[in-house]
Amino acid sequence: QQQQQQVATVPSRPPGRGHHRPALPVGAGLLEGYISVLEHKVICMSLQPLKMHCKSCALVTSSGHLLGSKQGDRIDETECVIRMNDAPTRGYGKDVGNKTSLRVIAHSSIQRILRNRNELLNMSHGAVFIFWGPSSYMRRDGKGLVYNNLQLMNQILPQLKAYMISRHKMLQFDDLFKRETGKDRKISNTWLSTGWFTMTIALELCDRINVYGMVPPDFCRDPNHLSVPYHYYEPLGPDECTMYISHERGRKGSHHRFITEKRVFENWARTFNIHFFQPDWKPEPLTVNHPEVQPV
Repeated sequence: QQQQQQVATVPSRPPGRGHHRPALPVGAGLLEGYISVLEHKVICMSLQPLKMHCKSCALVTSSGHLLGSKQGDRIDETECVIRMNDAPTRGYGKDVGNKTSLRVIAHSSIQRILRNRNELLNMSHGAVFIFWGPSSYMRRDGKGLVYNNLQLMNQILPQLKAYMISRHKMLQFDDLFKRETGKDRKISNTWLSTGWFTMTIALELCDRINVYGMVPPDFCRDPNHLSVPYHYYEPLGPDECTMYISHERGRKGSHHRFITEKRVFENWARTFNIHFFQPDWKPEPLTVNHPEVQPV
C-alpha cells in the first residue's frame, strides 16, 4: 500500500516553458499515471506500469489534410504510430498508414470503439490503448462508464493492452494547460482535446515526434486557407477551421481550445524534437516584438 501511494504522488513534470523533458522513472520506458485493466482487475501502477519507449513516433491526427497525402508508407515506416479516438485505417491506408502502436481514446469515443472493435481492436495486434475522461467516467464502483466498458472489452479481448489515465495524472494535464497558457481549464470552461493528451503522452514516450495533419496556429486566420473536413473519415462532416474557430471563441458551455493548444505545441516544437508534416511547417522563431499568444 505504501509503495502504491509513493508511485501515485511522484509528479511526472510534463514539459513546460523553461522545463526540460522529464526524466523517466527508474527502468527507462516506465510511464507513470496509467492504470492497466487486466484480467478483470485494475492492477496498481507499481505492479503493472505502462512500459513503452520509441526512438521515433508518427502522431497521426484525424485531420482532412491527410486526404490524398499519400503519407501512409512514410507513416508505417516509423517505429511507433500513434492514432486518436476511432480514426480508422481501413480504406485510408495510402494516406494515413495501417500500423498502430498506440491509440489515445476519449471517453466520448468508447462506444464507437466498441462498435468498430473488429477493425480498431482486433486488427491492432500488440497496440496499446489509453483511455481518458473525467473521474466520474473512470470510477470503478460499477458507475464509471469508461471502466465498465473496459471490463467488457477485456472479456471479449483478454489480451488487449488497455490503460486508463489516473485521476492524479488527469490533474497534471490540467496543471500543464494552466502553466502553458495562463488559463485555468475549469474557470475558462475548457475541455482539453484528445490531441492535448496525445501530444503530451507522445513527449513522454518518444524521442522524436513527426506530427501528420496538424496545421499551424494561425492557419485559419488566412482568408485563403484550404478548406478540409474536420475528420478525414467524415468527408461530408464539418469544416476543420469552422470547428476550430467556433470552439476557440465559444463562451457558453465547455469547449475545446484547439488554436490555443496549437500555440502550445508550436512552442514545444521550439524546444523538443517535434516536426510537422502535411502541411509541412516549422515554428516561427520568437522575437522581442513577436507575442507568443495572439487573439484568434
